[in-house]
Amino acid sequence: MLRHHPDHRSPPGGEVVTRATEGHPVMHEHEEVFHPWGTVSPAFWGAPALASAEQAGPGARTPEVLRERLAAIAAAASGGRLRDAAWMAYELDTEIAAEYGTEHLNVVHIREVRGHLAHLMGDHAAALGWYLHTARLRATVQGPRHPDTEEATRRVYSLWRTVPAQDAHRLGTELLSTVTDIHGPDAPVALRTRRRLDSLVRNN
Repeated sequence: MLRHHPDHRSPPGGEVVTRATEGHPVMHEHEEVFHPWGTVSPAFWGAPALASAEQAGPGARTPEVLRERLAAIAAAASGGRLRDAAWMAYELDTEIAAEYGTEHLNVVHIREVRGHLAHLMGDHAAALGWYLHTARLRATVQGPRHPDTEEATRRVYSLWRTVPAQDAHRLGTELLSTVTDIHGPDAPVALRTRRRLDSLVRNN
């Protein structure tokens, strides 16, 4: 059974992202099948996957308004105001979750943005927590075999590869549990995660 994030304000295992220290984690080479983490296209901020107004239901804010808010968050992040961007994302998350419900692609997208902001701020546990949460949400909303869900789990695997060694095993255990729940124990991402966890144990 897929587990849901108990509180959309802060990811499991991490502080609210507005409290994270700024800084960028060291990047590593990734296996070719997985996209390297850290390069975000304008489409990520532009939210091309935002659901239509019809899906949102009467009274919900339109995707255009959401795009404007996301663009403002992107501008703050690009300008180095990461704490401001994280606070803006938190406020938007709270609003759209109330209007759309938590199991909606618009909510998934803004929480992926929150995960990326946590990553930019160097909060590895919070970033991974958000991405594990949104991978589970995508599996619930879109299905485990949907390309977006598969991309989400590949993405969180690549993010995990950047985590410092002292945190890698603990966070990797959470990753393995999530990808196994979503894709099964023999899925490529689960096998790769398990192999790397075994390697971490051998090298410690």
